[in-house]
Amino acid sequence: MAFTEPASQWGIMIRFEHVTKRYEDGTTAVDDLSFEVAEGELVTLVGPSGCGKTTTMKMVNRLTEPTDGRIFLDGDDISAIDPVRLRRRIGYVIQQVGLFPHKTVLENTATVPHLLGWGREKGRKRAAELLDLVGLDPSVYGARYPEQLSGGQRQRVGVARALAADPPVLLMDEPFGAVDPVVRERLQNEFLKLQAQVRKTVLFVTHDIEEAVRLGDRIAVYGNGRIEQFDTPATVLGAPATPYVADFVGADRGLKRLSVTPVEESDLDQPPVVHLDDPLAKATARLRADGARWAVVLDGQDNLHGWIPADDGTTGDGATAGGTVREHARRMEAWLPLGAPLKQAFATMLQHDAGWIAVVDEEGAGRFLGVLTPARLHEALRRSIDADAQDVPRADVAVETVAGVTSR
Repeated sequence: MAFTEPASQWGIMIRFEHVTKRYEDGTTAVDDLSFEVAEGELVTLVGPSGCGKTTTMKMVNRLTEPTDGRIFLDGDDISAIDPVRLRRRIGYVIQQVGLFPHKTVLENTATVPHLLGWGREKGRKRAAELLDLVGLDPSVYGARYPEQLSGGQRQRVGVARALAADPPVLLMDEPFGAVDPVVRERLQNEFLKLQAQVRKTVLFVTHDIEEAVRLGDRIAVYGNGRIEQFDTPATVLGAPATPYVADFVGADRGLKRLSVTPVEESDLDQPPVVHLDDPLAKATARLRADGARWAVVLDGQDNLHGWIPADDGTTGDGATAGGTVREHARRMEAWLPLGAPLKQAFATMLQHDAGWIAVVDEEGAGRFLGVLTPARLHEALRRSIDADAQDVPRADVAVETVAGVTSR
């Protein structure tokens, strides 16, 4: 099994030591499993049905007991912890959600705090905070019943309920599998934002490699009761450890890798730029003299404003146009922040039929950094793969472009 240590400055929250689960009929669901999950890490367990991923997860909260080996939660051997007390330390989210139909959304969310003896008001206050955190206004949804919610809304309530007692660990078993693809993508996005705030240690079971790649800090790819590879999404896609893993992630793993490869400054070209208050005729004359067909338009703080074609400096009869760039700048539709995945960049190019897209400061200030072209996007993907193979920063990898020029 290909294995990497958890990349975290925090301690180990979950540890499996030679864990096996064997049933009475001789079936081995999990075979000699050893791995660690760091505090605050989100690990996706992915594989086909019957491979042992759900059994692995259920052994953490003792819904299934291991035949051999030991499992530790924050340093404690879980076999020595009362199962009920253990489960109150762990949030649990399943595909079917499992909300109580006779209780309101607020009451459902406050279930575990109530069991822990928090008191009615404290539990309801915590439930309201969590509903708001998952995007459900408690004043609107708190008094509703599960049957009055959409599938995506019920799933959000399930996540809120699992977080209500502030558990250190969250177990999620195909939580978004019962909703349509559009809602599923929205839930994934919202969960990533939520995880960035709460930083729980998460084991997330899925059969979907794209979901595993999108959500996981690391991915455990399961075969028949064993982990075939345990590594970052980029490494699993770029360097499958076994033929089984290569087959499972698919021949299009290069395309999947676009979703886990961020846009970096070293990927960008620097086009001509002009500023809003530049005289139009002077600015476009300079562009034509340089052979440029267009320029990016910036404001006085070098923030992205738009773009302008070089021929905007003349009128229809060939005369020189007056005014400033501000009066002729066109809206910039194709742009994205630094650090966005290459998949988003590619989709933006296709959506706007653009030969390039502008990239701005990832902190959202709008400061223009450069443009990403299709050729540079391709180079970025190749550099990412080579950087993992060579264990060096992506910017240090040289690739040969289509034109035969070495690019860095």
